[in-house]
Amino acid sequence: MAKVVSLGIHIADILGRHVPYIPEGQGVLLLDEIRITVAGTAAGTAVDLAKLGAEVYAMGAIGEDGLGDFVVNTMQSYGIHTEGLVRKKGVQTSATMLPIRPNGERPALHVIGANGELSYEDINFDIIAQADFLHMGGATLLPKLDGQPMADVLKFAKEHGLTTTFDQVLVKKPNLIDIYSPCLPYVDYFMPGFEEAQVICGLTNRLDVIKFFLDRGAKHTVFKMGGQGSSIAWYNSHGTLEEIRLPVFKVPVVDSTGCGDAYCAGFIIGLSLGWDLEKAGLLGTACAALVITGLGSDAGIVNLEQTIEFMNAAERLPIQD
Repeated sequence: MAKVVSLGIHIADILGRHVPYIPEGQGVLLLDEIRITVAGTAAGTAVDLAKLGAEVYAMGAIGEDGLGDFVVNTMQSYGIHTEGLVRKKGVQTSATMLPIRPNGERPALHVIGANGELSYEDINFDIIAQADFLHMGGATLLPKLDGQPMADVLKFAKEHGLTTTFDQVLVKKPNLIDIYSPCLPYVDYFMPGFEEAQVICGLTNRLDVIKFFLDRGAKHTVFKMGGQGSSIAWYNSHGTLEEIRLPVFKVPVVDSTGCGDAYCAGFIIGLSLGWDLEKAGLLGTACAALVITGLGSDAGIVNLEQTIEFMNAAERLPIQD
């Protein structure tokens, strides 16, 4: 069983579906479903990793409030170790309200909260040193950890033999590349959404975007591309760029919240099983496809066995380039 530290943003999501419009004034819109879930590029991935059988250690910041209690209790119910979560006084647990549109899109109303207070001094390096993987999730929403402090955590992980994966939630800032550049040399798998990667580097062509991040030290790029599937790329031993393109599976779309987090979880599990990159990416794709069939980032995935069965049986849509 892989031991994975999932470090970064922890959020309580409040989701409702379906929301075709926001009522004016004090009008009321009746919904089919409202849920509250543990989410975020660290916490959401942690939940999916636990479902898939990993030994998971959550690391991040939450508030001393009811939402923080919910995050801890829910994660513990999945068997996730929560001693790496620090509780911050005077600030609420990060939360997002998500009105889910009929097509599965989800505009977000977000409070940064305790995530904005997570600092280098809060990191439990003893836990990281004993792990197999470090998943860093949440750059740009971790202002006290972004940049060099985050790079130092990733460097520590590499010095202790961990495989590092790096996802984020993009907030447009004028100094984005200053946040990412120190980190990339210590990242084995840089795993943003492709549109986010385009914004970070200011380029549009996929191969140019891939080279931008590989040339700055990332060992692999793993771009999640929505309906266009995903891309896994790297330089081989001869310095030649290689890329694997993967399709998406045909499933009914309910809510796209957490699909990227689920992809990361499946990909990490695939790597931990010794699978090649294509098969690991397909497991990530299967996890994302299952999550999109229900409301919230914790939907769809039951366990590894059922996810593999789905991966092997589901219809694959043609790759769109």
